[in-house]
Amino acid sequence: MKVKIEKSRAEGTVAIPPSKSDAHRKLICAAMCPGETTVIHGMYPSRDILATVSCLEALGARCTVSGGDCTVTGTDLRKSKGAELECGESGSALRFMIPLCMLSGEPYRLHGTKKLISRPLSVYSSLAKENGVRFETEEEYALVSGKLTESSFTVPGDISSQFITGLMLRAAACGENTRITVTPPFESRSYALMTADVLRRFGVSANTDENIITVSGAPSSPGEINVEGDWSSAAFFEAFNFMGGKVQTAGLSDDSFQPDRRFREIAEGRELCADLSDCPDLAPMLFALAAYRGYGKFCGTARLRYKESDRAEAMKCELYKMGAETLIEENSVTVTCPSLHAPVSPIDSHNDHRIPMAMSVLCTVTGGTIDGAEAVSKSMPDFFEKLKALGVNCSETNP
Repeated sequence: MKVKIEKSRAEGTVAIPPSKSDAHRKLICAAMCPGETTVIHGMYPSRDILATVSCLEALGARCTVSGGDCTVTGTDLRKSKGAELECGESGSALRFMIPLCMLSGEPYRLHGTKKLISRPLSVYSSLAKENGVRFETEEEYALVSGKLTESSFTVPGDISSQFITGLMLRAAACGENTRITVTPPFESRSYALMTADVLRRFGVSANTDENIITVSGAPSSPGEINVEGDWSSAAFFEAFNFMGGKVQTAGLSDDSFQPDRRFREIAEGRELCADLSDCPDLAPMLFALAAYRGYGKFCGTARLRYKESDRAEAMKCELYKMGAETLIEENSVTVTCPSLHAPVSPIDSHNDHRIPMAMSVLCTVTGGTIDGAEAVSKSMPDFFEKLKALGVNCSETNP
């Protein structure tokens, strides 16, 4: 799908979709409450979220999605039978499910795209090897067979928080006291805090003290629970306020543990400089904003290469079409743009939802065309409808 965007000024109020990160965690916690039913309100049925729903059903939970609600009847994951799990393109689904598949000792195959399965899984492969669990990856699936029985783990802090959250969720499913030691630097601590908060809402004791995480107790259903608005999605709309627009965002929680709340703080700075190690999902929009402002320097960017695309390289390629130069170093990115102009050729989505969203916002300043715009459906299928509602002149065409 191609989307043509003309120079436009965004103005109005936009309802921010629910947080995928929050929804993943609440769906899994609900599925870990044997025989109990939880109604999760305000869920956004994106491809990633539906992948998690599908995986939980394969593990024995009952899930019914109706509009923005999902009714989940939990199961004892320690007794689940071997199954085929479809993770699609969701890194959260894959990395959260793998340790849950190490509860029963049964064999599981977790399917995903080649790009997804090629993303780092070394934390789990090392734990599996140490505990006699079979763990193998092929081009489009990971195979897990065996039971992880340890209750104490040590993991590096400079890896994706998804591994740490996966172990925290597994600990709750076991209902046993578990200690996770994270070796410094603990780059994704905010996401662990977010997981701990969700676990507590399901009655599990979860504490994060410096680099030590402890989890104890089994989850129980709260009956009903709401999904928070997504601060990472909000960044694409909040950015308009720093590019000549006037947009209000609705549905966000100011006391959220989501690290992407930092977008406003970063964008309001006199200089666009920030450490993104705790909020890497903000990178595409911040790089685009740096191109608009002429300069930006960011550190903590090393893990961007392991996202749905190599996000630093993808943004470098697309921003170059609009007059920007991007210097990528081992753990930093610098964007300079002396004269922003319309892209000299269509913007490529790189099949990564955050790339076309960030570049669409920037194209409202210059005009431009987005190729592969359907990638936004991974997290926000109605992204372009939201832009239109804010007065952005954009038109969609199928090739």
